Parts: sequence; structure tokens; C-alpha cells
Amino acid sequence: MPTSDHRMDARAWGVLLVLAGAVFLEGIDVAMLNVALPAIRADLGLSTGVLSGVVSAYVLGYGGFMLLGGRAADLLGRRRMFLFWLIVFLLFSGLGGFATEGWMLLVARFVTGVAAAFMAPAGLSLITGNFPEGPRRTKALGVYAGTAAGGFSLGLVVGGLLTSIGWRWVFFAPVLMAAMILVAALVLLKESEVPERPAGGFDLAGAFSITGAMLLLVYGVVRLEHPGNGVAGTIGVFAAGLTLLAVFVLIERRTAHPLVRLGILRSHPLVRANLGAMLFLASFAGFQFVATLYLQEVRGWSSLQTGLAMLVIGIDTILAPTLTPRLVNRFGNVRVLFGGLVVAALGYALFLPIGMDWTYAAMLPTMLLLGVAFSLAYGPLTMAATEGITESEHGLASGLLYTSIQFGTALGLSAVTAVSVAALGDAGTPEAMLDSLRLALVVPVAAAVAGAVIIAFGIRRRAPGPAAPVPVQVSA
Repeated sequence: MPTSDHRMDARAWGVLLVLAGAVFLEGIDVAMLNVALPAIRADLGLSTGVLSGVVSAYVLGYGGFMLLGGRAADLLGRRRMFLFWLIVFLLFSGLGGFATEGWMLLVARFVTGVAAAFMAPAGLSLITGNFPEGPRRTKALGVYAGTAAGGFSLGLVVGGLLTSIGWRWVFFAPVLMAAMILVAALVLLKESEVPERPAGGFDLAGAFSITGAMLLLVYGVVRLEHPGNGVAGTIGVFAAGLTLLAVFVLIERRTAHPLVRLGILRSHPLVRANLGAMLFLASFAGFQFVATLYLQEVRGWSSLQTGLAMLVIGIDTILAPTLTPRLVNRFGNVRVLFGGLVVAALGYALFLPIGMDWTYAAMLPTMLLLGVAFSLAYGPLTMAATEGITESEHGLASGLLYTSIQFGTALGLSAVTAVSVAALGDAGTPEAMLDSLRLALVVPVAAAVAGAVIIAFGIRRRAPGPAAPVPVQVSA
């Protein structure tokens, strides 16, 4: 536990590193798989539909169960949920490594996504439960945010290296990491002092309806990436999802012990944080997809070269726990978050003039700015999402945040895919593809600008927090 001053003792650092390790595991797992997809297709002979389904299955599991996962952490115990679903994550990641058929990969990735949906909000609420609000929590969330984004950026490179050895190691490596985290978590993590169960029991009707609604809505977003699926079917999926969402709202308004207290949505900081997170991640997911196509299909770079090109974004692993806490305590988390979104928009805008003969030096400013943007935005987003929320609902607030992140990721990918496919048409030349990618890059710019505008309203509503000192050195 943290000591009485602004420093953290050895045990506190151990708890923080365990929880940060888990979120690092989630990021690196997704990034490594994305790099390995071509090798998996070649080895198992998967169709394009099954291959895209391997990615979509994780998104469905993650996005569909996130709200339920967040509330389950509050009601059933955060440590219990974290440990149980870390074990599930470990087992089904291993199953993916032994897959010999496409359906085995689909099952493995779906259940892994479900495990992450329960594990992520439990981990974040354990952070807020173990570190009291103020400089220590700011420091802890800075480290947490840095490792989260660092896992994704480093995963691109590690995935390229492991795929060159054998794609199955992309699944086995997370198993080894998860096993080490599990052993440390069993020793170090303690349940934060919150009621484990509501007096009236668990709201099963609310749980089933919100999970069904989230699954359908995320599936509808995934369908947008493939125009051939049919407009009528996609509209039907969205309509069914919205209907179940309306049923969920009715259930929550009438039950004495709701799964989700609807009044939590009256928190302006929480709503702004969730909208900002959705747009911030939509912009980055869209950019990463476009940049990967540009580097590999237009320029002919290898997956390892592409990962190395984006590695500089991982500078946020250093900046988030060192620079960001200083800025938050001086200017307030909302102003820092606003700055991160503005920097992101500038970075995407600088990538708009991409050409056939662009040097890496021309791309480097964008990569550097995105590393700075992540360091400024990700931690403050988690702070804003729990601002003014009682500790007993931190799991729910975390679930809402991660749901917004997952929806944003899916929306960003769908939007840039739809724009680039429509712009490309039947043309297949590298020049035509380059033109379509330039047009698709407008989507990340617009999303980042929209996010900055939304967060700007938070600056007008409140002044920055007190300039309490935050330790930036890592010491026991």
C-alpha cells in the first residue's frame, strides 16, 4: 500500500506493476496477432472472411461483455474477477496456439476477448482502490497508461519477430506472461474494501439484456467494414441491438437493485471522458490501419519494418509516468487531455501528404507526435472517467470507459475501411490505392478534432486541480 507521503513503498510498486503488466499483456496480445495474420492465413489456408473473423471475434467478446465485466468487478469482488479471468485468458490464448482449424481460432479469440472484458475494468478499479485520489493515484495511472500503450506499440515489433520464428508463438508468448503475472498477483493483490454483493442479489435480466445489446451493436459496427454483408442485414442488427438497449434501460429503471445505476450517466466528466476516449481511439485505430496498408501494400515494407517504423510511438511508455503527472498537477487532467487530442490531430494532419517516395524522416514527426499524444491523453482519460464517482462504482465507470474505447476502435477501423474502399473502387494500381488512403486519413484527423472540441467544454466548466507535487522518480 502507498505510504503516508507522496512516495510509494515496495509493495505498492509491486501491486502497480502486476496490474500494469496485465494491461500490457492485453495490448501486446492484440498487436502481435495483427502482425501475424498473413502467416496464419498461409499456414491454415483461411479465407478472408475467417481471417477477419479472427479479429472481429475478439472485438465482439471484449465490447459485448465489458459493461457486465465492469459491474461484476464491483459486485463480485475485483481481485476475484481479475484472477479468475486472467486464468481464462491464459488458457484460451494457449488454445489459439494449438489451433489447426479456423473455428478453433475463432473460439479462442472470442473467449480471450470476454476474459479481457472482465479483467480490464477489474484491474483499473483495483488501481483506483489501492491508490487514494491525489498525487499517488495520478502517478499510478500514469504508469498504468504508459504500459498500456507501450504494450500495443512494442507488440507490433515483437509480433514481427515471433512470426518470423513461427506464428504460434504469438499465442504462446502471452501464456508465459500471463502465468508470471498470475503468480505475482496471487501474492500481492488484496481485495479493496467494497461491498461484494448488493442486498437484493444480482440483476440477471439487466445482465443478459445489456450483454446482448452490446454484442449486437459491436457486431453491427464490424459489419460496416464489409459492404458486401448487405445494408438491410446491418440495419437489422443495429435495430435489434438498440431494442435490447431500450429493454435494458426499462429493466434498470424498475428494478430495486440495478446492474447499472443510470444516474451515473449524469456525470458530465464521465460522459465527456467516454466520448473523448471513443474518438481518440477511433482516430488512432483508423490511422494505424491506413499507415499499415500504406507501408506494406503501397511501399512494400515487411511487417517487421512496419512495426519498427511505429515503435517510436512507444515513447509514451517513458513520458506517461514521468511528464504527464507533472502536467496534470500543474494544469489539471482536462487541460492535459485536451492538449493530447490537439497534438494527435496535428500528427494525423502531417501525414496527409503521403507520397510514393516519402522517406521515413518525413513520417517521423507524426510518429513522435502520436507518442506524445498518447502520453498526454490516455492517463487523464482514466482519471476523468472516475472523477466524482463513488469508489463502489469504479468498476462500472471503468467498464464504461473500456466499452467506449472498444467501440471507438471498431468505429475507426470501419470508417477508414469504408472510405478507402469507396474511393478505390475497381482500381488496383498503387497510385489509386495511395489516393484512397489519403482520403481515408481525413477520418482520423476529423475524429481527433471532434474529441478535442468535446473535451474543451470540460475546460470551460471547471478550473484545473491544485498543483500538488507528484514524484517522478521510480523509487522504493
